[in-house]
Amino acid sequence: MTERTETAAPAGTASPVDRPAPVSPAPAGAPAPHGAGAATNGNGRWAGEAGENFRRNLGLVGVLVVLIVIGIVTRPDLYGDPAWVRSNVFSILTLASVVGVVTVGMTFVIIGGGIDLSVGAIVALAGVWSTTLATQSYGAGGMIFTAIVVAICVGLVNGLLISYGRLVPFIATLAMLVAARGLATEISDSQTQVSNNATINGIASTDILGIPMLVFILAAVVAAGWVLLNRTTFGRRTVAVGGNPEAARLAGINVRRHSMLLYALSGLCCGIAAIMLTAQANSAQAAMANLYELDAIAAAIIGGTLLSGGRGTIIGSLLGVIIFATITNLFAINGLSTEAQNMVKGGIIVAAVLVQQFRFKSVTQLLARNKLTSTN
Repeated sequence: MTERTETAAPAGTASPVDRPAPVSPAPAGAPAPHGAGAATNGNGRWAGEAGENFRRNLGLVGVLVVLIVIGIVTRPDLYGDPAWVRSNVFSILTLASVVGVVTVGMTFVIIGGGIDLSVGAIVALAGVWSTTLATQSYGAGGMIFTAIVVAICVGLVNGLLISYGRLVPFIATLAMLVAARGLATEISDSQTQVSNNATINGIASTDILGIPMLVFILAAVVAAGWVLLNRTTFGRRTVAVGGNPEAARLAGINVRRHSMLLYALSGLCCGIAAIMLTAQANSAQAAMANLYELDAIAAAIIGGTLLSGGRGTIIGSLLGVIIFATITNLFAINGLSTEAQNMVKGGIIVAAVLVQQFRFKSVTQLLARNKLTSTN
């Protein structure tokens, strides 16, 4: 079936894009649409979609506080030094920066109803391609341009296969994961490629106002992602496509094209992350960014993004990334094994998915029904 593209509406009428999409009656207990205002029960910011996001993010901040308390209890000698605490905070943010940038793109893809298992491989391919001798001869600008263009092109291929090739996102991006790693290995000849560009290498070692430049890059990407999701038509269409593709199509949205652009956006974030990771290691290799796709998906889920699509927040995903970075830091300063750390992360992911199924609003509705029954 050919999709209907956006067309101009007659004068004096709202365009299909501006009109709200037809909404079918939601089943009992179904979440409210993304962006919905506060409920009419007068609960203010604690009601509706905005209130739920606020509660979730507040809970994530509470998790961070608990992790900090655990650090203070287990290593009071370190946390008693203000200089070390300040340095450690920036270490955690720097650790979270690269995965955080990838997670922003992943959040958009998942909200749009997709999944991208190839982000780590795209980062590796973009990093390797940007550090070849031929590319480095064009300077820092050439390296950055190459990394971003390569990553966007791979993202577009993912989008084409999924949107127009009708492949399942899991299969298409899994195939790209293998193919991109293989191409990166072929380009680098299984060797580590050293970055000789001082400007690129300086990205990871430069501080601005005492704050690492990598943290500023993360903040800029998160801010841009937040504005794109919450203040633009592109963001509203992303939520519509992920929540109800058929309703989005009937509203005049080109669902295929939009889904393809989401994967291109994910590729853009991977290109930026490739430069950041290359700057940190002063090199690039085919094995870099291993399992970044799992970290990004896990952080998005922790932040409240629904795997089924149609809902998610950039701030929540950022908090999820910081939580995982804090856990890694906590295990490192206590000399605990990576295996134990991975088990804890796995447990957190399972808990986050369970929380998505048993939501706070459902609990409050249950309590309200019980209260009404008891009064009657």
